[in-house]
Amino acid sequence: MASAHSGHGRACPATGGPATRPAFRRVAGTVPTAASLLSALLSALLFVLLGLPGTPEAFAASAVPHTLGAQGISGALDASGAGTGASGAPGVPGGSGDGVTGASAVTPPGRVVIIGVPGLEWSDLDRERTPNLWRLAGEGGSASMSTRAVPPPERGITCPAAGWLTVSAGQRAGAPGTGCEPPRAPEATPGGGASVPGWDELTAFNATTSYRPVLGQLGGLAAEAGLKVAAVGPGAALAAADKSGKIGKYAASVEELRDLSPYGLIVVEADDLARAWTGDALAADDVPATMTTQARREAVARADRVVGTVLDRLPPSFADGTTPASPTTSTAPETTAPETTAPAPETTAPGTRAPETTTPETTAPGATTPEATPSEGTVPGTAAPGTEATVLVAGLADTSVAPHLHVAIARGPSPGGETYPRGYLTAASTRQDGLVTNTDLTATAIGLLSLQSPNGVVGRAWQGGGASEEPVAATVEKLADDDLASQVLREVRGPFFAVFVAVQILFYLLAAVAIRRGWGGSRALTAIQVVAVVSGAIAVSTFLAQLIPWWSLPAPMVWVIVTILGFACAVAGVALSGPWRAHPLGPLTVVAAITSVALLADVMTGSALQVNAVTGYEPVTGGRFYGFSNIAFAVYAAGTILALAGIAQWLISGGRRTLALAVCAAYGGLAVFADGWPAWGADFGGVPAFLVGVAILMILVSGGRVSPMRLVLVGLAGSLLIGAIAVADWMRPADQRTHLGAFVQQVLDGDAWTVVGRKFGAMIGVTVGNWSLSLLTLVALAFLFLVLDRPSRWGASALGRAYTLAPALRAGLIGALACSLIGFLMNDSGIAIPAMALTVAVPLTLAACVRAVRLSPPTTPGRSSVPAASTAPPSP
Repeated sequence: MASAHSGHGRACPATGGPATRPAFRRVAGTVPTAASLLSALLSALLFVLLGLPGTPEAFAASAVPHTLGAQGISGALDASGAGTGASGAPGVPGGSGDGVTGASAVTPPGRVVIIGVPGLEWSDLDRERTPNLWRLAGEGGSASMSTRAVPPPERGITCPAAGWLTVSAGQRAGAPGTGCEPPRAPEATPGGGASVPGWDELTAFNATTSYRPVLGQLGGLAAEAGLKVAAVGPGAALAAADKSGKIGKYAASVEELRDLSPYGLIVVEADDLARAWTGDALAADDVPATMTTQARREAVARADRVVGTVLDRLPPSFADGTTPASPTTSTAPETTAPETTAPAPETTAPGTRAPETTTPETTAPGATTPEATPSEGTVPGTAAPGTEATVLVAGLADTSVAPHLHVAIARGPSPGGETYPRGYLTAASTRQDGLVTNTDLTATAIGLLSLQSPNGVVGRAWQGGGASEEPVAATVEKLADDDLASQVLREVRGPFFAVFVAVQILFYLLAAVAIRRGWGGSRALTAIQVVAVVSGAIAVSTFLAQLIPWWSLPAPMVWVIVTILGFACAVAGVALSGPWRAHPLGPLTVVAAITSVALLADVMTGSALQVNAVTGYEPVTGGRFYGFSNIAFAVYAAGTILALAGIAQWLISGGRRTLALAVCAAYGGLAVFADGWPAWGADFGGVPAFLVGVAILMILVSGGRVSPMRLVLVGLAGSLLIGAIAVADWMRPADQRTHLGAFVQQVLDGDAWTVVGRKFGAMIGVTVGNWSLSLLTLVALAFLFLVLDRPSRWGASALGRAYTLAPALRAGLIGALACSLIGFLMNDSGIAIPAMALTVAVPLTLAACVRAVRLSPPTTPGRSSVPAASTAPPSP
C-alpha cells in the first residue's frame, strides 16, 4: 500500500401508495385517539424538560467522552452539523455566552506555550527521529486534531495561514487567494513588537465568510488582561496578534526571544513542514504537491528540534511548576525580582482576568521562607512565580493535497487546575476520546489564562480523558490509525456509493420485470424477497461494519463491501429464520427494529458507529462528531416508523389496538426524544419531521384521517419540542452547551440567519450536485408507485395485497415518506435524507409485497378452454 501521505497506506511508527380504503376503523369507547396520546406524550416530555434546565447534573452524560476507536461523509453526508461552525457552541471555554469555567474563578492565571507545527501528523512521530514530541506524548494527553477551517476555493484542505487565523479567532477562518500562500513576515514596531501586514485585508475577507470569525480574539484577550504576549514566527504572529494586528513581542526564532519567563502567552511556529511543502514547485492553482517521504521526515526532525529548544528554554517554574529555591539554601544563581507588582484586575468582564486567590507557598525543608507573598515577586503582566506552564502542541493545518487529522498534545495544568494525565485528550465539542478540534485550542488557551471567552469562540477546552497505562507507541499507533481510517474512507466513499446506487437501481429493474411480467415464476419471487430483505438491511450494516477495522486491511474497498454485506446477510438471516417470517410484515419488522435499536443504542453510548462510517461522519471534515448525522437520522427514523407499524399490526391482529397505540406512543416518543436530546442525538431539524412521521402512523393506526390541520398542529408541536430542548440546552453552563443551545444564542445575537442561510445553501448544493442520490430517490419512488402500486401479472397490485393482509403497512409507509420529505426540507443534507430513508423503506416494502402475493391467490381470471356462449337474444 502507498504511504499515508500519498494515499491510505499505513505509516504507523514501529412507501406508501394511494389509499384504497381506510386502514382501520376506530371502535368508539375502546380506543384512545392518537391526538390524546400525542398530547400526553408531549406533556410528559415538556415536564421533563422544564424540570432539568439549569442543572448541569441533569446533563452530566453529555460531557462524558466516548472512545473514538478505530472507526463521516463529505458533501451530502457531512453537511449535518455544519450550522454552528467548528465544533459546538460558542462560550467559555468553547461554550456560548459570557460565563467562565467553573475553575477559572478560583484558579490563578497560568502560563501557556502554544507550539504550532502545521502539517504534523501522528504517523510522523518516531521515538528516534522525534524524541521531543515523543517525550511530550508520554508526559501528557494526546489526541487527533480536526483542523477544518476556511479552505481555498474548490479545495478541502486547511492552509497554514488559515490554521493560525483559526487559532486567533477561535472560529473557522481563512486567507484570501486560491492557494496556500505562506504567512508574511511581520513588520517591526518600536519596543520589540510587530504588526501583521495586510491585517485589514484578512479581517475584511473573513467578514465575508459564512463563519464571520473575529480575528485577534486570543491575543487581544490576553493583552487586555495585562498579560505579556510573545510570538515566534510569522504564523505565530497571526495567532498572537490582537484585533488591530499588533503583537507585543515578536521574534523570528526562539533563540532571538531569549528569556521566556516574562510572558503569560507564548506562541511558537515550527514551520519546517509548511516550508518544505510550499518550497516545492507549485501547481497551477498554487496548491503545492505532496512532499516526498524523505523530505517529510527531514522536515519533521527539524520541527522536533524547535520543540526541544522551546522545552529547554522554559524556566524551572515553567517546566515543572516549582519555584527556584532561596539563595540562602541553594547554589542556583540568584534571581532578584521586582518588589512590587500591579494589583490584579478585579473585574471579570470579557477579556479580563478572573480574581486570583493566592496562598503562601511551602518551601522545602531547610529553606528560608520569603517575606513576600508569591504575588510580590511578580513582574507586571506575568503569572505568579511557580506557575507551571501548559505546553500545547498542535498540527493546525495540512501540508498535503488531502486533509488529515493532526497531532494535539497537552502537558501541564488543564483549565480546571488538574494536570493533564498521560492518555487521551477529549473535549465537549467532540465527546470522543482522542479527538479534539483546532477551535478547541483557542478555548483551551483562554481557559488556562483564566480569561472569559466571547461568544465568537466556538471551541471547548481540552480535557483529560482519563489516565492510561498503555505505552506511548500504542497511543501514537492508535491515533495514526484514526487518520488512516479517515483517509481510506475518503478513497472508498465515492466508489462505494457508485456501486450502491447502481446495484439498487439494477435490483429495482429486475424486480419490476419479475412482478409486472411474472418472469421467473415463484422462484423469482422467493429470490426477490430474500434480496429485498438483505437490501433493506444494508443501511444499518454500514454502521455495524465499524465494529471491524476494514480500513486497515488490504484492498479496503473490497473489504468494506464484504463487511457490510456480511452484516446485512446476518440481519436478513435473523429476519427470515424465525416464526415471524410467514407474516407479510415479519421480516420487515425485524430488520426495521434492528435498525432502530442499533442506532438508538449508538447515540446513547457516544455515536462510535457513525464515526468514519461510509454513511456517517468523518472527523477530518469536522461537520459533526456526535449525535445523529442527517443520514443516520434518515435511516433511524424510517426504521423506527416501519418497526412500529409491524408491531402495531401484530398487536391489532390479536385484538389489542389500545396496546398497539400505547407502544407506538411510548417507543416513538422515546425515539423522537433521543433524536433531539443534546446528550444523545442532538438533532435540531430531525425532531419536527420525525414527530410528524410518528403522528401520521398513530393517526392511521387508530383509524383516523390525516388532515392538513392535524399535520400543521403536529408540526407545530414538533417545533415547540425541539425549541424547548434547545432552550434547555442553552440554559446549561456555557461550556456544556451543544449546537442546539448555540443556535439559541445565535438567535439572541441576531446571527441565526447566517446559520440558516448556510444550511439552506448546503441543502440546495447537495440536492443539485449529488445526481446519483437524486437518481436513486426518483427510481425508488417510481418503483413504489408505478410497479408495486399497479396491477401486475399476478393480479391486483402487490402493494394493495399487502395493505389488505397488513393494513398497518400503509400507515408506516406514509409516515416514513412524510418524515423523509420534511427532513429533506429542514436539513442541510438535502436529497440524501429521502434517498437513504427509501433505501430502508422500499426494499422492505417490496419484501412484504412479495410475501403478500404468495399468500393470496391470483385475482386474474384464468383463460376459458371453451368459448363463452353469447348473451345476445337468439335471432328469429
